[in-house]
Amino acid sequence: MNSQPRKPTNLSMDASLLIEAKALKVNLSRAAEEGVRHAVATAKAEHWRAENASALRSSNSYVEKHGLPLDEYRQF
Repeated sequence: MNSQPRKPTNLSMDASLLIEAKALKVNLSRAAEEGVRHAVATAKAEHWRAENASALRSSNSYVEKHGLPLDEYRQF
């Protein structure tokens, strides 16, 4: 995991979900952290795709027109 210092944070949650999590002894801080970590990774990936969409379209267009560079040397 991460050795960064932890910071107390207030969150609002669905009350029934909170009751169920507590009954199952789910560590809410860790579960929330994992969820936020996943959401951040997803947002970063989306941001990267949006930022690089033009380059990706250009590259895909090149491959469609000309094939893969060095394709003639591929062994598979």
